[in-house]
Amino acid sequence: MRILHVTDFYLPRLGGIEMHVSDLMARQRAAGHEVSVLTSSPGPDEPWVTRLRSSHRLQHALHPGATLSGVRSLTDIDADVVHVHVGVLSPLGFFVARAASRRGIPTVVTVHSLWVGVHALMSTLDAVGGWSRLPIVWTVVSDAAAQPLRRILGPEREVRVIPNGVDQDDWRSLRRRATHRAAGGDGADLRQPGAAGQRPVVVAAVMRLSQRKRPFALLRALRRAQHHLGTEQQIHLVVAGDGPWRAVLEAYARLRGVSGAVTFRGRLPRDEVRELLGSADAFVAPATRESFGIAALEARCAGLPVVAMSSGGVREFVRHEVEGLLCDDDEELALGLARIARDEALRRRLHDHNLTVQTRVGWKGVLGMTEQAYVAAGAATGATGATGESPSVEVA
Repeated sequence: MRILHVTDFYLPRLGGIEMHVSDLMARQRAAGHEVSVLTSSPGPDEPWVTRLRSSHRLQHALHPGATLSGVRSLTDIDADVVHVHVGVLSPLGFFVARAASRRGIPTVVTVHSLWVGVHALMSTLDAVGGWSRLPIVWTVVSDAAAQPLRRILGPEREVRVIPNGVDQDDWRSLRRRATHRAAGGDGADLRQPGAAGQRPVVVAAVMRLSQRKRPFALLRALRRAQHHLGTEQQIHLVVAGDGPWRAVLEAYARLRGVSGAVTFRGRLPRDEVRELLGSADAFVAPATRESFGIAALEARCAGLPVVAMSSGGVREFVRHEVEGLLCDDDEELALGLARIARDEALRRRLHDHNLTVQTRVGWKGVLGMTEQAYVAAGAATGATGATGESPSVEVA
């Protein structure tokens, strides 16, 4: 099968869409498919990746010229199925999806964002663009993301839930162990006893430092958690990720008196993220509008108890008191951090469960559901290319 993935955002930019498309493409290629990516994200030349940037002086993923080039490029692309990945602001994805579907190419659109608070905007765009009236197969990454999309598309349109995939056995190899590598990097051993004589509990966060991910709320929760703990226990927060708010966050941490309890690691490659998760005691995800939360899922599979907000997609693989602690508001987030730091028996129980119980979102099932979406897209357009004789996309 010839599969074209279309995404405004792709590596080397880091995020949930970027990592999912890269991992999905790699596994589909391993299954014997011809897979390529069309993106407007700038980056190095790579095999199987077409970057729409050659004639544009401004190198940015959200470039109107790239969107026009992407639509025009469909005349030269021979694909059995076009799989488009969108958030809220994804002009390349939306317009290529419309053009591909109008040309009779089987088209699947996966929504990776939680469309909460943008109903009027997305409904207006749909009224103008007509995406809901085309034979597109719509998928989302969680039940939480499905609800707002169904309100926009209408009750007659099916919305399939296909979660992001994870290789749990790979993350399980990071079983909790003593490590000589410092979680904080730069030679700082965060596991050394603090002033009160006890070792700080290391809490990891992997996130883009943007307003949507709520890093300021996380720092406030850390301060409140330490207030609840007093001198009983110390928390050290290690944040992996970069973004437009990093310098402001570092200044904010100093202003709020928590700079000594936070280490900003910046953007980390995946192997260093693995090392961080392997040496941390817990994981925290403060975002309230997270459609899925792949970083939290990877942490859960690595055995870490996850402290997260209950309003997003994280709740679909983290149950309260089973894989972690779910919080309804920021005060509960602070109390959850304090509890996970104070209660070693709770951390051990959640850790043992997360390492031994299989999550439902393994790659084998995800790839199978993706193939079914491709078959449905072929049936919707009357095409045979997406349903003909081809290697199965389902792999272990």
